[in-house]
Amino acid sequence: MMAADGLAGRLTKKNLAGTILLLLMCMSIPTLTLSEPPEELCPHGDYETDKGICCNKCSRGQKLLEDCNAKGQRSKCVTCPDKEYTDQENYSPNCNRCGTCKVSKNEVTVSACQKTQNTVCRCKDGYYKKAIDSEAYECLRCTSCGEKEKEKRTCTPEKNTECECIENYYRAKGKCTPCMNCTAECRHHCSTSLPVTTKASTNDQYLNKIIAVFAFIAPVSVMVVVLVTYVATKRFTKKKLLKRSNLPSDGSPDPCEQVLVHSEEPSDNMGVTAVPQSPVGEQEPSNLPDCIPLEIKTPDLIYTVLDLVPVLQVKQLVRSLGVKDAEIEQAEMDHRSCREAHYQMLRVWAERGSHAGAGGRGGMMHWHLLQELLDEVRKMHLGHAAEELETKYGIQ
Repeated sequence: MMAADGLAGRLTKKNLAGTILLLLMCMSIPTLTLSEPPEELCPHGDYETDKGICCNKCSRGQKLLEDCNAKGQRSKCVTCPDKEYTDQENYSPNCNRCGTCKVSKNEVTVSACQKTQNTVCRCKDGYYKKAIDSEAYECLRCTSCGEKEKEKRTCTPEKNTECECIENYYRAKGKCTPCMNCTAECRHHCSTSLPVTTKASTNDQYLNKIIAVFAFIAPVSVMVVVLVTYVATKRFTKKKLLKRSNLPSDGSPDPCEQVLVHSEEPSDNMGVTAVPQSPVGEQEPSNLPDCIPLEIKTPDLIYTVLDLVPVLQVKQLVRSLGVKDAEIEQAEMDHRSCREAHYQMLRVWAERGSHAGAGGRGGMMHWHLLQELLDEVRKMHLGHAAEELETKYGIQ
């Protein structure tokens, strides 16, 4: 009896295990329903309403007034009102508002707004389209070719003037340079009748120029040294003689030291005039050497730049000069006026350059900082603005 019970127990456990395994296998088999792609609810070109009905779209120049109510019926569409349009098939309850060409922005109308098309504008003659982003643009005045340049392509409403150097000139550092004695690198810009200088001959020319300069400077330098030595020796001797003649009775030197200069009045005796020695800080500005680097008033330069660079390109300029976005945003928050905000951005750059040792002091800007500005302006294809700055500040 006990043996029979044990056998029944083993058969029951074995059946249970088999049942579980069979269930797991069935669950792992994918069904055909899940693998089939869902069918499209509406035909191509139609749309589905909130009620699940497929309705046709309205044609260009129309808007949707009422959805269709059953399969096979047509949507109710109406023509767009005046000064509105739709240029695509749609099921929108509204049409688009027609745009207008802005005369104040130097635009003219090419074609008026129609039911199926928006107003078409272009820049007026003498101006070209400068893209701001994928949609917006501005109309800027066409650039005129500069000295020693000629038009390669005339300005159109879509593209600015394209200039190139005239014959026997090539572009170097933004300017047209003559090809006389040019090296092999610029030969393709120049006429074959002009001499082409090799690097070796160029080096010989430089060497000859250096020798000529030294041949002129050497005798002049010797004459200057002899003259300075003579004058210094003569002044030292007279000063020493005067000190000896002015010693007090006790033999101690006079505490008030004086500088001696020649007396202009003729006399039999050696005449000298005593002039108090002035402190260094009280010397006249006219005594400064002529080799002081060019310095420019920072505010004057910044306002000049703002007059020359288009408003929409000022941020691009200050970013290229190293001004951070956080500093740009702070300037815009601190100043409601766009011009004053742009002034502050350029001021940040100028002060940073001053702290780094490139700027001047007392509101003055060193020319090295101006050169950095000119380089960035040219990189932005604003050569006319760079030339205006160079002309104003006498930079060659």
